[in-house]
Amino acid sequence: MKQKQPLATDSIRYEIHAADPAAHLFEISLELDLPHAGMRFVLPAWIPGSYMIREFARNIVWITAECDGTPVSLEKADKHTWVLGKVAAGTKRLRLRYAVYSWDLSVRCAHLDESHGFFNGTQVFLRVEGQESLPHRVRIHKPTHAGAAHWTVATSLREMAGKGGAKRRGFGWYEAADYDELIDHPVEMGALTWLHFDVRGVRHEMAINGRHDCDTERLARDLQKACEAHCALFGDRKPPFDRYVFLTTVVGEGYGGLEHRASTALLASRDDLPFVGMKDATEAYRGFLGLCSHEYFHAWNVKRIKPARFVPYDLQQENYTRLLWVFEGFTSYYDDLALVRAGLIDATTYLGMLARTVGAVQRGAGRLLQSVAESSFDAWVKYYRQDENAPNAIVSYYAKGSLVALALDLAIREKSAGKRSLDDVMRLMWARYKAGQAIAEDAITALFLEATGVDVSRLIRSGAEGREDLPLDRLLRPFGVKLAMKAESALPVIGAKAGAEGESLKLTQVFKDGPAHAAGLSAGDLVIAIDGLRVKAGGLDKVLARRAVGQRVRVTGFRRDELFEVELELAAAPATQASLEIDPRASKKADALRAAWFKPAAVRG
Repeated sequence: MKQKQPLATDSIRYEIHAADPAAHLFEISLELDLPHAGMRFVLPAWIPGSYMIREFARNIVWITAECDGTPVSLEKADKHTWVLGKVAAGTKRLRLRYAVYSWDLSVRCAHLDESHGFFNGTQVFLRVEGQESLPHRVRIHKPTHAGAAHWTVATSLREMAGKGGAKRRGFGWYEAADYDELIDHPVEMGALTWLHFDVRGVRHEMAINGRHDCDTERLARDLQKACEAHCALFGDRKPPFDRYVFLTTVVGEGYGGLEHRASTALLASRDDLPFVGMKDATEAYRGFLGLCSHEYFHAWNVKRIKPARFVPYDLQQENYTRLLWVFEGFTSYYDDLALVRAGLIDATTYLGMLARTVGAVQRGAGRLLQSVAESSFDAWVKYYRQDENAPNAIVSYYAKGSLVALALDLAIREKSAGKRSLDDVMRLMWARYKAGQAIAEDAITALFLEATGVDVSRLIRSGAEGREDLPLDRLLRPFGVKLAMKAESALPVIGAKAGAEGESLKLTQVFKDGPAHAAGLSAGDLVIAIDGLRVKAGGLDKVLARRAVGQRVRVTGFRRDELFEVELELAAAPATQASLEIDPRASKKADALRAAWFKPAAVRG
């Protein structure tokens, strides 16, 4: 039986249909009461947590408007804005209808086919300008195509009470207090596998879409421990939401996550999930737990503790801040640290994961040209729009930001004899900013001093604004941890990253000041021969294995359709592979500092 739509003069109502899964089209209707000429309807240009203008409105295929059943004009004012035309006096109701092409299998947009449907509100819900603070309701219709009979719905949106309101995991009406809340709860629908666990009395769920052989009992058990570790850090009696949902899509190869206030959207490879009978956690599974941990930590750090530049979000243009190294970098530090604190990995494994981050940062010459504060500010045009020159020009505020967090944590712990740490800074930030205030661009240094009593202003300044390498070796020594750097390969190198184009070897990146750079090679060049002998894709290492550092070789290739030949001098591989090991001769004091670092966070007075 068709449900009657609830009437409300003080709400914005949406209905969303999986109208044509084969064509990947969601159809949406938007209704409101007492419309007037000149009303503006705007689709966001970006989604919080992913700092790039994505122009979601380009996916609207068609749009129409009618008032009390009569078509009315709707004029497009700019790339993401529509303006309502003349409206007859006494008009009671406006209805917009539009279709959104949804074929982006990522955590940022929307995706629809016969196997599942997923959407973020920023992709599908037009904003009614000036009425964002009204309650917003959405009816999610059950698809009618074959195969959808057993579909359920995963979302952290509240089910609307009363007739027509959705049941938990069901289709029907959901509601949000305002537009910002509406678009902060993504939706997954399909033949989902569910698992659940409680953390401090709050229900947590994961819905898995896609074929898999996951050991759901183990995953629930491990996730519970990781989530508890984060709750312990912030010291609250319960987490800052009534329910939390992990929306997980598994594919052959994929990776990604996007945080929301009471949920996260995840994309993972099916091999990342644990399987029944698996004894030790695989590297892939540890990576998935780290991803879940990262997005869960964001429920505090960036969803509620925010930079002032994000309050409120302006969803139509870039929102610039120099503090993403705090919000993403610190989160990237705590994601894996929570795993060791939760007992899901041991200290040796954690140090190995940390060493890979050190090596990844060290491999990029861009770290010497761009600070993490600059990287944060330029995320919109650089980090999220990387090209073949990215390693030479930019630094990751995620990776290096996590190392800045590590450096600050170690420095505070060592200077305070283990009495204070970065945990204390996070707790102060949470206590001060959870009520809706936000962190000013220049407030970080004072927060550190207030929370810990330790002056790390110089390290904050050099770590955030500086372009030099962090003194990690010196900072790790008091903890009985040794940092060593070595070459990643014993083979000589050409100073470039190679891929394939058909059977040909193609240079994808040329590293600054390396042999390929000095010889004039560029990304995109096809290398067809070295010293007169053909080189195929995947065959470079065989050639290099028969040569020595300092040897000169002739490289023949094509740039576009023009043949060229250059001479190149092979170099030794740079020392960019890091290792972190516990010193067996470390002092008892160092052992105690290290043990406290890896212990579950404890609230101090």
